Formats: sequence, structure tokens, C-alpha cells
Amino acid sequence: MAPSEPGSVGAAGHPVSAARLTGLSPTAISLLREAGADLARGDAAAAQAHLDGALALAPNHPDVLRLAAIAALHQGRARDAQRMLRIALSHAPLDPLLHTNLGSALRATGDADGAIDAFERACALAPDLAAAWYNLGKACRALQFTQRACESLQRAVALAPAHAPARVLLGDTLKTLGRIDEAHAAWRGALEIDPCNAQAWWGIANLNTVRFDRSDAERLRALCTRADAGDEERCLAQFSLARALEDGGDYAGAWSMLHQANAARRAMHPWDAGAFSEYAASIGAAFSGPVATATGDAGAEVVFIVSLPRSGSTLAEQIIASHPEVEGAGELPDLAEVLAAESTRRGQAFPAWVADATAHDWARLGGEYLRRTARWRKARPRSTDKGLDNWMLIGAAAAMLPGARFVDCRREPLETALANYRQWFSEGQRFSYGLSDIAAVIASHARLMDGWARRLGSRLYRLQLEHLQREPEGEIRKLLAGLRLAYDAACLTPHRNTRGVRTASAAQVREPLSRDTRRAHLYGDLLDRLAEALRAAQQHRREDFPSPSAARE
Repeated sequence: MAPSEPGSVGAAGHPVSAARLTGLSPTAISLLREAGADLARGDAAAAQAHLDGALALAPNHPDVLRLAAIAALHQGRARDAQRMLRIALSHAPLDPLLHTNLGSALRATGDADGAIDAFERACALAPDLAAAWYNLGKACRALQFTQRACESLQRAVALAPAHAPARVLLGDTLKTLGRIDEAHAAWRGALEIDPCNAQAWWGIANLNTVRFDRSDAERLRALCTRADAGDEERCLAQFSLARALEDGGDYAGAWSMLHQANAARRAMHPWDAGAFSEYAASIGAAFSGPVATATGDAGAEVVFIVSLPRSGSTLAEQIIASHPEVEGAGELPDLAEVLAAESTRRGQAFPAWVADATAHDWARLGGEYLRRTARWRKARPRSTDKGLDNWMLIGAAAAMLPGARFVDCRREPLETALANYRQWFSEGQRFSYGLSDIAAVIASHARLMDGWARRLGSRLYRLQLEHLQREPEGEIRKLLAGLRLAYDAACLTPHRNTRGVRTASAAQVREPLSRDTRRAHLYGDLLDRLAEALRAAQQHRREDFPSPSAARE
């Protein structure tokens, strides 16, 4: 019995076996089988029509309710699914499939803890149910319980070795743990089962430390041209093929493929460059004058690592988290979520309410942030936060947490731009699918960061990736001093740190510090258009806010 996606059709979903249909009339059984077939085709609406008939005949039958809940999940009605599954469990509390489906419904509404409890209950009731272990692994991964996720996914693969999605997710988890060779093997195993699995191909491509060979390139080229490939699947294959062409030294071919991949991604995910630039400017303007701040040194236990994507922030966090006083928490959503909740409470979008916020307001928000992130400081007194959008929120973070420190990670603009253009992002970072958009965001980032530097002074430390790679010990000593951390030699060998890393650079940070990551020179004049876009964007940079002293004059 193979695992499936939460709430999807398959073993975690709904085999309509004879044993599960006990107590149903022939008519209800026929309706339920039709509904199961509809769900297998992905037609939740047709399934719902059949299930409405079955529910009219047997409103409390556990399997009727179970399939009705799965149909509700497919239609985005997760809370309805939870309600139906709880009724079903009141009649069949020891049914592992019901607990598995309840876990999926709970995950769909963001209740990761409740989902884990439900999946664990399913695993205890049916230790050989691969779907339960698979979904438990997914839920644990979402909460960054990475080792536990790995163990659950290994169990799922052992029980269902022919299920490629379980192997793909296991590969992702092994990569997070720094077990790069095992991750590569897991993805290759998935491709043996499903040679067209685009997620597995991208997993290998995104290692950045493993090279594709000519046969890989040919298989990827075939996948890119498959008539039955979905848009996302083809896009992933195109990004992967670009990496394979790079590995073969065909940079012109790689550049052409990147244009195709990014054009496809842009068509799926539009981006309003003008609106973004205006929003960035509005944040600068909101902090252009005096802004109330919380008092004291609240937040001294937090280090915000801020940057654009692909700019060295993962390496910076790995270095800092190698210090015995610091826990690396990764890309946390908490800062943005605290500010979003405050915007909802006020009925105003950030940053419109910044001028009205009092010192008490900022202290309240800072306290909420510290409460939400406290679990990252159970073992060590300080923790990091490298949420990718935090560079826009530094002014708010500094007002909320006057004791917090910030690391501004920079990389040479052309390298940053190319790295973003080469990257498939699972979500967010929509600017990265257009060359002029990338250039505009790099300029907005530099402009805003320059303003934060003037406001924060020594609280913000700028770390240039190229300097770090050339003189690692000297740069690391200065970085630690800027964060008021005593020097520790472990920070010189961050590749030995076994903490989980979930970013695109997870494999690269497992290698010694001296690694040269420059790539733009390999593309030569193919990047002329990109370089010109960067120059043009820089020429349009303007001062969004003056220093605090100038603002008071």
C-alpha cells in the first residue's frame, strides 16, 4: 500500500475495500465505489454528487464520512473534513485510515501539532501503513523536527519502496541533515521508479555539488519536450536541464534554457515591479523620521540575518550557529506574521501605522515575537532568524527588539542576479523570473539597506560574501565581534556543523569555507543584458530616507 499526498487519492486516502463497506446497502456501496473512482481521477465535484447520495443513505457510516472528508479536502473545505472525520472516529476510534486523513485535514488548516498527533496515532494502530509514516514525516518536516521526519520517511520507503514521492521527500530531508550522498541516492532511486519525476531531477540539480552527465542531459531534454508534462513539471525540468548543460560546458545552451524556464515561471507567477518598488519606498519613508521604540535591551538574544536570496545568508547562519551560544533557526515566518497580525488589528497595512505606534506597542510586538520563537532558545541562549523578506522589516524589528543585532549579507550584484535567475523557488521570490525585475529589486534592496545602516549604526554588520571567501578567519572574527560574541574556533569550520539546513545552499554549506562560488564569468558576454539592467537600476537609486539626525533637522 503506497503512501500518498495528504488528503489525496491512494493508500492514505481511500481504498474502497469490501471489509470497509460492511453495513452498507448495495446502492450505497455502488455510490461509494463511484465516488472513489471520481476521486482517483481528481474529480472532486463528481465524487461529491455520489457522496451526497451515499450520505443520505448512511450518514454515520465511517467510510462514507471518510470519503466525503477527502472530497471536502480536495475542494478546500478542510474544516468540514475535520468535522466529518471526528464523527467517523466516534464510531470507529481504532481505524488508522481515519486518523491518517484527520491528520491531513489538520495540516491543511495549519494545525501541525494536531496533525502529528493524528499521524502518530495512525502509526501506532497500523505500523505497516506506509501512508501514515509518509504523512507523519511531512508533518514533522514542516515543524523542522528533521531527524524525526527522516526516520518516518525511511520507514515509509521501507514499507513502500516503489513509491517515488516518498523517496523524493526523503532526499529533501537527508539534504537538510547534510547527508548529501544519501540524498543523491534517494533521488536517483526515485528516478529508477519514475524517470520523469521532475522533483527528483531538481533535487539533484539543486545540490550544486553533484554534476550531471551527458545521459542525464538527454533524459532531461526528453522530459522538457513531453507533450503530457504539466507546466510546473516542465518548468522544473527546464531549470534542471540548464544545470546539466552548465555541467557539460554549454553555457549558451544553459542561458537559452534559463530564459525558457523563467518565461514559463513568470507566466505562472506574475510580478508587479512598480508596485514592489513603491512598497519598498513607502517603508523607507515610514522610517524617515523619529519612530518610537521599545525600551531596554529586549531581543538581545536574537540575531537577524538579512539578505536577498542566494547572497550568502545560509553560510552566514551556519557560521554563527556553529558558536556554542547560538541556535540556527533558519527562515522563520514569525516577524512578518507578527506585523501582519498587527496590521489586521489596526485595519491598516504595514507600514501605514508605523508613525502611530507607541513604545508600548513596539514592546508588545517584540514580546509576541520572542514568545513565538522561544523554542529555538531552549538549548542555547541566542537564536538566528534569516527570513528572506526580513530585510524590508528591519526598521520594525529594531523598534520591537532594541537589543537585537542584524547581519546584512551581500554578494556581488551580477553574481546575485545570476544565482536568482538560475533558481527555481518553490514559493515566493517572484521577482527572480525576469532580468529587469531582479535588477530593480537588487537596487531597492541596496537603497533600503543603506538607510537601515544609517539608522542602526553598529547594530547592523555588513558581511560581504567574496571577502568572507577570501579571508575567512579575519571576516569571521569581525562578524562575531559585531554580534558581541566571543571568538570560537568552531565558527571556522561551519561545514562540520550537523544542524538541519533547509535552503538551496544546504549542500554547499557542508563544504569547507574557501569554496569559490563565482559563476558569472563562465557566461561571459551572455550576461551583458543583465549587467546593463543592473547598471540602469543603480542609476535610478534615490535616497528613500535620510539619517535620523538629518530627519530631525
